[in-house]
Amino acid sequence: MVADNEYDSALAGWLGADGGDGFGLRRPNATDPDVIARVREWVRERFKLSADAPIMVSEITCNLPGCPPLETVVAFWENDTRHHFKLFKPVAEVTSDNLPFGWMKESLIVPEGFGCECC
Repeated sequence: MVADNEYDSALAGWLGADGGDGFGLRRPNATDPDVIARVREWVRERFKLSADAPIMVSEITCNLPGCPPLETVVAFWENDTRHHFKLFKPVAEVTSDNLPFGWMKESLIVPEGFGCECC
């Protein structure tokens, strides 16, 4: 990435090849299985999902203007119904307080025929 302005320069530093954030700090390993498992368990508890309900937790990059560089995408299935939501932060920074409220579960259902590139 060629930095043409301060935003691009900061973004290039944050996404630098050394894994740093541009301020001398290293991002936690987002693919760390313990981090993914922790978020997955919070989702299971929050939405009262069975032990065998599939839950997908992924960290994706976004290059669209105004989008955070890293987002956490969560999808889960219950009775063949898919639910999903995004959190606008890296998965390693997600806390249980960031998850939607349990009573919002029905609003997270993905409508039949809905196309979604993220999950």
